[in-house]
Amino acid sequence: MEFEILSFKKISSTQDLAKKLAKEGKKPWTVILAEEQKKGHGRREGKFWYSPKGGLYFSVILPKSKIEDLQSLTILAAFVIAKIIKENFNLEPFIKLPNDVWVNGKKIAGILTENVILGQEVKSSVMGIGVNTNIGKFPKKLENIATSLKIELGKEVNNQKILNQFLQGLKEKLKTISK
Repeated sequence: MEFEILSFKKISSTQDLAKKLAKEGKKPWTVILAEEQKKGHGRREGKFWYSPKGGLYFSVILPKSKIEDLQSLTILAAFVIAKIIKENFNLEPFIKLPNDVWVNGKKIAGILTENVILGQEVKSSVMGIGVNTNIGKFPKKLENIATSLKIELGKEVNNQKILNQFLQGLKEKLKTISK
């Protein structure tokens, strides 16, 4: 596979590290993967992403694209995640614009896409993804708004398989629309 995957047991934020590495010149399709995040976050200030062991948390340094609109990239990623959930697990995902995927009225995945800017120029974009895969229980304040594949299916899923499918799917979609 043409992806470089840097794996961590526990990290502050895959997104923060991916942006730092992109600024330092790390090549596109480098993936920062963590089993657990201490400070996973969403697109709004103060929005955290609950990231315990068991979920799928990663950020991807994207190649410079003709797509300048981050929202389009984010929706594209949401589509890829929703497709994986539907095809692999026979669940009916709902894309809640601009950056969430829901199943049965609860959030199961979130996407954060940000540009990495050096000087006045966009160097690349970094996409962070959190998918609630093998989380068995959420804290009280999240249990009515978040779900996981494990909760919905009653069994664990293969995070590596989902990651591989996502990366291949995103790469294909980007090729199609960036010509």
